[in-house]
Amino acid sequence: MNDLAPLLTPEGRALLDAVRGTAPADELAVATRLRRDHPAELVSAALGQARLRQRAEAKFGAEDARRMFFTPNGVEQSTRASVAAYRAERMKSLGITSVADLCCGIGGDAIALARAGIRVLAVDRDAPTAAAARANAEALGLAGLIDVREADVTEVDTAGFDAVFVDPARRGGRGRIFDPEAYSPPLSWAIGAALAAPHAALKIAPGVPHEAIPAEAEAEWISDGGDVKEAVLWFGTEPGAVRATLLPGPRTLLGTGLPNPQVRPVGRYLYEPDGAVVRAHLVAEVAAALDGGLIDGTIAYVTADTLRPTPYATAYEITDRLPFNVKKLKALLREREVGILTVKKRGSAVEPEELRRKVLPRPQGSRAVTVFLTRVAGAPAMLIGGPATA
Repeated sequence: MNDLAPLLTPEGRALLDAVRGTAPADELAVATRLRRDHPAELVSAALGQARLRQRAEAKFGAEDARRMFFTPNGVEQSTRASVAAYRAERMKSLGITSVADLCCGIGGDAIALARAGIRVLAVDRDAPTAAAARANAEALGLAGLIDVREADVTEVDTAGFDAVFVDPARRGGRGRIFDPEAYSPPLSWAIGAALAAPHAALKIAPGVPHEAIPAEAEAEWISDGGDVKEAVLWFGTEPGAVRATLLPGPRTLLGTGLPNPQVRPVGRYLYEPDGAVVRAHLVAEVAAALDGGLIDGTIAYVTADTLRPTPYATAYEITDRLPFNVKKLKALLREREVGILTVKKRGSAVEPEELRRKVLPRPQGSRAVTVFLTRVAGAPAMLIGGPATA
């Protein structure tokens, strides 16, 4: 059922309450029982919505997700609430009081903007998606700040708004879209809309080539809990600036234009920069702060002889440096009585799970070890150690 209207009736809402928390194994029994008193299609829609709400809890939190309405694509493509809240607060700090949210989806970003006190025009051309956004604004008590409109975003007049926010669709019938001009709407159109507004933010894929970023934009890569979530092009802020922002926090590292770090021998410590730092090409800034260098000119691992705290990289103490050799690694793990093995890789074709099965088919003890599959000065190597402690 694509039409949310039946679920918004008293009967539909009662069914949503009745199926809340239903486990997949219990769905058939629950559906059979409820169909005695309710239309089968409505029961199926309620159970489907319950499944979507359960999936959405990871992005929106249980309290909001249990009140919101979703489409399958909406759950998949919506912004994580923590990231949307950060972006909304940044807009608020810029003095923005009204935003045209183009390609609003089920309303995740509009909700964050409204909660920051910003008035929002939320636009999406897909009728079920726009209906979900409208229902979510009402369910969360934000309908007074969010005006949802079903329309083609390219035909919407955004004059009079302090900013536009565009989140183009980056998935099609065949999966993820990598060509920015194949986005819906194309990135070139979104950039044009951004340049016409006092301020703008364009959400794009984190893997966007740096050469595709317009000179008028500031580029920001955002990670949450260590996972890179998105890149944002900001207009009306600092043209040419590059930054990496880590959530929770937020903690922001601003690029200073440093040259690539020097390659040096592996020291006592290995630092794994956050993914947002790597995507933003700011490893040099991290290396400079650590008085470190790279283990290889093509690998984003920083090495140093001293341990220094940094929010932008995770530090490991290295105990062994070996050429890549499965037999030697297996023998070392047995000798060290390792029971927990974490395998990380950069610049290696070896699959971590496959290596783990080969070198540690069963625990040899209780010790935990981290193995880095990488290259050192161009040669395949294994660096062995564990999280550094002060």
